[in-house]
Amino acid sequence: MLNAVKTTVLLALLTGLFIAIGGWFGGQSGMVVALGLALVMNFAAYWFSDKIVLRMYRAQPLSEAQAPGVYGIVRNLATRAGMPMPKLYLISSETPNAFATGRNPDHAAVAVTEGILRVMSAEELEGVLAHELSHVLNRDVLISTIAATLAGAVMMLADMARWAAFFGSSRDNEEGGSNPIGLFLMAILAPLAALLIQTAVSRSREYQADASGARLTHRPLGLASALQKLQQANQMVPMDASPATAHLFIVNPLSARTLMSLFSTHPPIEDRIARLRAMRLN
Repeated sequence: MLNAVKTTVLLALLTGLFIAIGGWFGGQSGMVVALGLALVMNFAAYWFSDKIVLRMYRAQPLSEAQAPGVYGIVRNLATRAGMPMPKLYLISSETPNAFATGRNPDHAAVAVTEGILRVMSAEELEGVLAHELSHVLNRDVLISTIAATLAGAVMMLADMARWAAFFGSSRDNEEGGSNPIGLFLMAILAPLAALLIQTAVSRSREYQADASGARLTHRPLGLASALQKLQQANQMVPMDASPATAHLFIVNPLSARTLMSLFSTHPPIEDRIARLRAMRLN
């Protein structure tokens, strides 16, 4: 419940930032143009995200004959959650990791790497898969798309502001005041604020998926153990992953050196593990 409230507040802040910056940078017409362009880009991402990301990682359909144990776990979890059986895919990578995609439970896909199937126990793998199914059930693809749309619109407005600061703002001149330095500074700070809020939304959804997954399995310690293994493995051998899709994975697939922790889409593993160990389930 707390994470849901936090996500709502963060999205409200992002919306407020867009309205405030839009009104100052480009007025009503600038806001409409920026929001329209961001909506078009993220509409395609929302409807076709599963196909795009699966193709990006050359994920291949995983048959029940190849991995009967995985199918058994996912089928059991899907039944408990009251959702259709998602499609399963395999990524050819020895680095253990997993992600879920799809705009809703009827169009869901879960992808696992070859590495995660080798190193996880049945209980740990169940925890990972429950976490991923929770992302689908919690409509996290929709939430992240809304956040990306608003953040993208703010960044487009910031681009307009940089050009306005460079060439001079006719709008400010008409109103009798021009402050190109302030405009330029805001053009830098606004995208940074939008990125930080978008990152906070992603972190909040990870906490929510951990909690939902633990409730689905009734074994939070299984997921806690899995996260510990995944963190160590991904630090030793990072995946060849795109920063644009890093937020999809259960743990950050990139080396800690390639992404500052301030902008990490994932909460600290130690904090996630501590929360899971402190859970009390009936």
